[in-house]
Amino acid sequence: MPDAVWKLVPDEHGYPAAASYLALLAPPAVVADVVVGLRTAEPERWKAKDILRASGLPLLPSDTTHVAADFRRVKSGKPLSQVLLVRGELSAGLLLQVADGYHRVRASLYR
Repeated sequence: MPDAVWKLVPDEHGYPAAASYLALLAPPAVVADVVVGLRTAEPERWKAKDILRASGLPLLPSDTTHVAADFRRVKSGKPLSQVLLVRGELSAGLLLQVADGYHRVRASLYR
């Protein structure tokens, strides 16, 4: 099984998706600032297992619609959009937030 290949920049539709999710966690002005930060952040590489651990999220089932679609992309060598992450704060007990791409994290774990 090939390793997941990632696009150089996130897909544009990921930012509104991230804003929609983050709007459940923070006021609009904070969300707007975070999305600007996501747009301007330099990409970093993290292991999918570490993203899941830092976020406290469970492993999505492999038959989840979006996971299965992304798995097919990985298998065919097509690049996935980057995952948008908002770093947590360990000292405050705040977990990493997967603002967009939770299903891509799961799909990238297939081997």
